[in-house]
Amino acid sequence: MTRLGILLSGRGSNFRAIHGAIERGELPAEIAMVVSNVPEAAGVVYAREKGLPVFAETSKGVPRAEFDRRVLGVLREAGVEWVCLAGYMRLLSAEFIQAYAGRIVNIHPSLLPSFPGLDAQRQAFEHGVKVTGCTVHLVDEGLDTGPIVAQSAVPVLEGDTVESLSARILEAEHQLYPATIARLVRSR
Repeated sequence: MTRLGILLSGRGSNFRAIHGAIERGELPAEIAMVVSNVPEAAGVVYAREKGLPVFAETSKGVPRAEFDRRVLGVLREAGVEWVCLAGYMRLLSAEFIQAYAGRIVNIHPSLLPSFPGLDAQRQAFEHGVKVTGCTVHLVDEGLDTGPIVAQSAVPVLEGDTVESLSARILEAEHQLYPATIARLVRSR
């Protein structure tokens, strides 16, 4: 079984989707460690309820390189082979990215390279696009610039709001992300 490390900062809905796919036998992996820089995050609560190993420590006031070294140590100790970012709201250091080069995957709520960074759904909505969606990509040292692995299109409907569009994109993420991770770990 491929050992996954999940990094999250919030509610953990994509983490839950990954965990569900593992439980249903759709994703041949196990969650070896859940890491959060927000100890009170809902995703941390869920991980603990499921009995998964958790490292949750605030990153506030800690230099990026130092915090990333701590996280790398925890991931290595847990035998993590792939790192899955699931709403992790921190940029990773070059040292971290090099340690897991080609094995850090992220989901982003737009059709990259359009609308990178924060608030991608609002950016797409305000720009007036007719189609947006989500992208699974490998993480490099840029902001949402790594190689694209998979995408799912979501139409912008008449009468949509940022909230309704965001909800439909999130549904697409919950389908695309676990399926793409499964494909990646099977191909390696």
